[in-house]
Amino acid sequence: MIRRLALLILLLADLNSFADTFRVATYNVENYLDQPTASRSQVKTAEAKAKIRETIRAINPDVLALEEMGTTNALLELRASLKAEGLDFPFWEHVQSFDTNIHLAVLSKFPIVARRPHTNESYLLDGKRFQVKRGFAEVDIQSATNFTFTLIAAHLKSHLITPDADEAEERLGEAKVLRNLVDARLAQNPEARLIVLGDFNDEKDSSAIRQIIGHGKTKLFDTRPAERNGDNAHGEPPYFEPRNVSWTYYFGKNDTYSRIDYILLSPAMKPFWLAHESFIPVIANWGVGSDHRPVVAGFTTKPNE
Repeated sequence: MIRRLALLILLLADLNSFADTFRVATYNVENYLDQPTASRSQVKTAEAKAKIRETIRAINPDVLALEEMGTTNALLELRASLKAEGLDFPFWEHVQSFDTNIHLAVLSKFPIVARRPHTNESYLLDGKRFQVKRGFAEVDIQSATNFTFTLIAAHLKSHLITPDADEAEERLGEAKVLRNLVDARLAQNPEARLIVLGDFNDEKDSSAIRQIIGHGKTKLFDTRPAERNGDNAHGEPPYFEPRNVSWTYYFGKNDTYSRIDYILLSPAMKPFWLAHESFIPVIANWGVGSDHRPVVAGFTTKPNE
């Protein structure tokens, strides 16, 4: 009898972990390092960590993709600290590729039912082979009993100039590899529910972003979350995006703000998207935690179109 009761409690707990609506977010946490590396000497300060946690608690995501995460230990420290503050992510993924300093990670309140980390991807540029520095995280997540989606997280090449090649061409090369992963999933199943997100390090009209979004029947939809400040009027001409505040990154050297973090959806995932639940949070002193702001998109497990 006691054993059956315990099993019933576990079953109810699993059912309660599912939801009719849920939030997915991506957040570049800017060098969340617990120890210095060969090229990055600064570890994340306690003040910066606290601001990161404050921001994550404010958006309360069900699934969170993280860029610029340090070691597995750094991820588990963040996860444990969030749990101590009331936000529990029982499931997680950490992907380390050729970059030995910063990595991709995923925290999830929902079960991760499949994992396909991409840690050995490469592309050709002017006859020379380049590695995708941070790889890609790919996981299948079950957010409801009959609802599973695939999340593909990326952190593309930065604008940092290197002697090996033009940084924009490197970023485009990585973007092509990412798009190939998307095309492979959609070729297997045109109705695949995909969320492609992360720090793509480029603006909307760049070659890299156009490559990832694609065209035709397999074109990805750009959710473009923005601040909830009441601005929603379109600019001129009317096909421009609304004039609301959607920047995600501050570049101090040039004193510029830009949108380089994205949440993109496959055609089959778009009907489950909730525009009114998609946003960029306004957090006081957000820059103490990171030079990026998180991007949040809301979803339902029942089509709304």
